[in-house]
Amino acid sequence: MPTVLIIDDNAAVAVALDVLFSLHDIEALRAASPDAGLAMLEQHSVDLVIQDMNFTADTTSGEEGTALFKAIRERHPDLPVILLTAWTHLNAAVDLIKAGAADYLAKPWDDHKLIATVNNLIELGQAKRALQQRVQGELRQRRELERGHDLRGMVFQDPATERVIHLACQVARADVPVLISGPNGTGKERIAEIIQANSSVRNGPFVVLNCGAIPSELIEAELFGADAGAYTGASKAREGKFEAADGGTLFLDEIGNLPLAGQMKLLRVLETGRFERLGSNRERQVKVRVVSATNADLQAMIRAGTFREDLFYRLNVIELRLPPLAARPMDILPLAMNFLGEGKQLHADAQAALLAHQWPGNVRELKNVMMRAGLLASGDVIKVADLGLPAASNGIGGFGGGAAVDDNIREPDRDAISLALSRAGGVVAQAAAELGLSRQALYRRMERLGIVRP
Repeated sequence: MPTVLIIDDNAAVAVALDVLFSLHDIEALRAASPDAGLAMLEQHSVDLVIQDMNFTADTTSGEEGTALFKAIRERHPDLPVILLTAWTHLNAAVDLIKAGAADYLAKPWDDHKLIATVNNLIELGQAKRALQQRVQGELRQRRELERGHDLRGMVFQDPATERVIHLACQVARADVPVLISGPNGTGKERIAEIIQANSSVRNGPFVVLNCGAIPSELIEAELFGADAGAYTGASKAREGKFEAADGGTLFLDEIGNLPLAGQMKLLRVLETGRFERLGSNRERQVKVRVVSATNADLQAMIRAGTFREDLFYRLNVIELRLPPLAARPMDILPLAMNFLGEGKQLHADAQAALLAHQWPGNVRELKNVMMRAGLLASGDVIKVADLGLPAASNGIGGFGGGAAVDDNIREPDRDAISLALSRAGGVVAQAAAELGLSRQALYRRMERLGIVRP
């Protein structure tokens, strides 16, 4: 059951509120003075405070209420506070709203509006606390992950990326093949490095082969090596990637580009650890952890007959799916700042433009954009124009023009505000949400336009 603290020296007011809240399954605590109220906040878990503005019989300035509000805000900055005020104290209440008070209610109050406001603020506070707990939990898990594992300097903040990294560290201890799937430029090689760095062969070599960058007729020689004369131009014997990776990890990028003949040999190595160099009959034995990566649909390639099904299942003992950058937006700004380097800052509009862009080239595209912006920007603050993003990616409301985004964009007029307040039954929080404004911003407009809540 939610709990509301009522701080009011008028017993009749406190009792009336207590009875009203009890009818709506809300527990009420009562305090007759600011000091008693502050003491109760230290002793009880409270979801919301309703406080009067005056506590001395001959005082009508609202100074006591202002001092109480400031004391509550200092000790409990996230606790919502509703101000009870007479119309003569409206200006003081509005000033406190600007300072962070949740709402104000004029005496005598409307029971329906009060309950609606209280329920809205309690639900908002509960949701905020749940979010804070989740964020703190994620931060704690990230710190534990960073303390307990070598993450190879990977920059991340999005929970989706953290899940992939956590699984990578978990499977690193098992000596089984791992397949990393995801679009080009998402950081699959960095995930492979993390697997190597946290495995039992962390001190062994980490050898990389991009299967898509080698001509199909040379891919077998690259993987397994070749004796002299094995093919035109092979004047001397050469070591293949499997031999180079013996006692360590071999990362095969773009595994879908491996020709069928090479796939058959790779399957045998994975099963037995044995292979022959191209042009040789002598069998060699290696112990290599194989991590592969692809941006292709290997299942579709199996159906098309261009990828062996048995090799797929051998490689795919564990699959890590790395999402595209657009699907992990919390990584964008930390990565951007990392690529930008020290001494440079991102303008708020540039940050918004980066978040609005879809990043078809993923992390690789972001890195190129930030390196270019850092070189070409005229000052230390990177603006939207410095990013060189397509106009459609410059965000909503004209980020491309470099204008600051503030409360005045799509300014609601007097009629729109009055209509929103009417539809919300006078509950400012609901009206503000409908208008796309904060409560404080809506109160400023109401004061400027002389609008009184219905």
